[in-house]
Amino acid sequence: MGLLADWQIRKDIKIKPFAEEGKRPGVVSYGLTSYGYDVRVGRKFKVFTNLYGAIIDPKQFAENAFVPIEADSCVIPPNSFALAETVEYFEIPRDVLAICLGKSTYARCGIIVNVTPLEPEWRGKITIEISNTTPLPARIYANEGIAQILFFRAEAVCEKSYADKKGKYQDQTGLTLPFVDGKG
Repeated sequence: MGLLADWQIRKDIKIKPFAEEGKRPGVVSYGLTSYGYDVRVGRKFKVFTNLYGAIIDPKQFAENAFVPIEADSCVIPPNSFALAETVEYFEIPRDVLAICLGKSTYARCGIIVNVTPLEPEWRGKITIEISNTTPLPARIYANEGIAQILFFRAEAVCEKSYADKKGKYQDQTGLTLPFVDGKG
């Protein structure tokens, strides 16, 4: 399994809109990197709230556990988290697995980003979990970099892809809340 270089990402991975890397003063970087792609967080956020005493349960998810926000930035409360969507839409090839890692700019502020691997033939906008591990409120900026995606090409094509399995998060167009098949 090999890590894809910038020219391979540009050629083999469908990313819309695609941004070349470039200097953008005053902006958390995004776009193509030497061996990855820095995604931008969109303007739609769902910030966790305990206002209604909801229990977080992936089998019976209470939408009122989150407050929807659409803005140019989002403040995540201390020791809390938010869900967000990427600006970019992805189509992962059948012989590629993508891994997401948080950007150091946010990590150095105590902001941790999590995304499960993007499986072969997964398509959609990525729903990102952003955790504020600090005792202070933290601001996230929309339309700026939030995480880096690394693309790994397998030595052999998989027998069953995410599309073949009809994965439940296939073709998500934006911020998608958790659900268990049969419940969503």
